[in-house]
Amino acid sequence: MSDAALSPALLAHRDGPVFTITAANPTRLNAWTAAMWQALPGLIAEAEADPQIRIIVLRGAGEAAFSAGADISEFDSVRTGDAASSYDRLNDAAFDALANCAKPTIAMIHGFCLGGGLGLALSCDLRIADEAARFAIPAAKLGLAYKARWIAALLRAVPPAFAKEILFTGRRLGPTEALAIGLVNRVVPPAGLAGEVGALAAEIAANAPLSIAAAKETIDTLSRPAAALDSPRFGALAAACLDSRDYAEGRRAFMEKRKPVFEGR
Repeated sequence: MSDAALSPALLAHRDGPVFTITAANPTRLNAWTAAMWQALPGLIAEAEADPQIRIIVLRGAGEAAFSAGADISEFDSVRTGDAASSYDRLNDAAFDALANCAKPTIAMIHGFCLGGGLGLALSCDLRIADEAARFAIPAAKLGLAYKARWIAALLRAVPPAFAKEILFTGRRLGPTEALAIGLVNRVVPPAGLAGEVGALAAEIAANAPLSIAAAKETIDTLSRPAAALDSPRFGALAAACLDSRDYAEGRRAFMEKRKPVFEGR
């Protein structure tokens, strides 16, 4: 996949029963813009509606990054004030479409997989990473709160103590540690990632679709927590972070490439 995308976009490619969605924003490590969030549900629906498509692969353009998460350069215009609720609806719809997709999904992880990018990978059924992969959720470094539905996806992959360490520290994990705690299914050399994902996708695509659909829905239902993920309390906690001075400071520090100074308010 070429890095020469002229503007951020989601690209779709079909190869037999495999439908690949590529996040192309290589100048920002394939960070997702509002337009990219908006496009994802339609692409998922397209793949679900085609009986010849058996599996969906999500990846980033090039080999430097799966995704660095949301494009923070947009946040001052799309995630503050009245615009924040519209952005959050786009974001929620994208994650819901991927997490609730009836067909199996694989995250093909080259390089950086950070923040919302890791959230997207966790919303996939399987995660295959290369040895250059780096994982982190730096919400605490930006003054943000991770939504309950995203934390639920993290908890389906790793035990609570590791989820807390990931969220409390915001530090980057290498592939060996990610594999050890269950964040990814397997790790392969960078040159072998495409082949590994292709072989896995072909193996799954060759099996009985109804059997896979039954297994996927049953496992997803049984692994979802009983707690209401849309609890008003969870929403209030996230909203307090978005309205805080620390969040404004976190955004400024990120753009200015300096360490933020948080006040707890």
